[in-house]
Amino acid sequence: MITFVTRFAATICLILSLHIPTQSSTNKYDNTYKIKTIVIDAGHGGRDGNTHGSFSKEKDITLAVALKLGKAIEKEIEGVKVVYTRTDDSFIELYERIGIANRNKADLFISLHCNSMPHTSRRVVSRYVRNKRGRRVPVYKTISSQNTSVSGVETFVSGYGRLDEQDVAMRENASMLLEENYQENYDGFDPKDPESYIIFSLMKNQYRDLSIKLATFIQNEYIKAGRLDRGVKEQSLAVLARAGMPAVLTEMGFISNPEEEHYMNSAEGQAEIVENLVNAIKNYKKQIEN
Repeated sequence: MITFVTRFAATICLILSLHIPTQSSTNKYDNTYKIKTIVIDAGHGGRDGNTHGSFSKEKDITLAVALKLGKAIEKEIEGVKVVYTRTDDSFIELYERIGIANRNKADLFISLHCNSMPHTSRRVVSRYVRNKRGRRVPVYKTISSQNTSVSGVETFVSGYGRLDEQDVAMRENASMLLEENYQENYDGFDPKDPESYIIFSLMKNQYRDLSIKLATFIQNEYIKAGRLDRGVKEQSLAVLARAGMPAVLTEMGFISNPEEEHYMNSAEGQAEIVENLVNAIKNYKKQIEN
């Protein structure tokens, strides 16, 4: 028992020394942690671009905002490098999007998307005809419609439904990082020691906590701008499930809503969204680093 307690205490001390922040160490113990790299993911692209509104496509809006957001971050937040998952109309697999972030040892991953209400179908009577017996019978047709009134913004983090995959991802990411300057990044962390995986379990939970923190800052900025708040939500999203850093997916508005579609396509609307996101990142960075 004494041996276990001693080794567990040593493990906790190692957690406090990591460059990746934990809830207990952020602000209080670890003053060396800095947000240096942010990956901006423009959702969809290429052949994965079927979501559209009355005159625009989601993949085009997300790319336009991503490029503007990246420039604003590098201009307004000193010492932060931006990496894009795509800078043109390319198709990038979901696993590769977060893979880019993992390989670049990103401190934040932000995926940009536009929401859309699904189309629903219903059968209606189009006309009546006489059958062979002379009786009037209806002829039906199928009408597809979409709810265009739903609006608002929401931001997602990876939910607990995918924790088993995140466990695997933590180990995979750990192996990759340990092969590249692991002593510098993890102060001699030993992946062969079963107790060391306590660290990754705590890191996984902390990524969730920090992701929720960033998502909340984003939603708060949207609210200040007068947007309709749909909240911060947890969901099993493949693009976030294997993230080795705080990661969020933000729905900037409903492309199926005519007013929000115009807003997200306008220069003014995109500038406001970029401002919201930059302010959220600044607030998050200030709280995490100080």
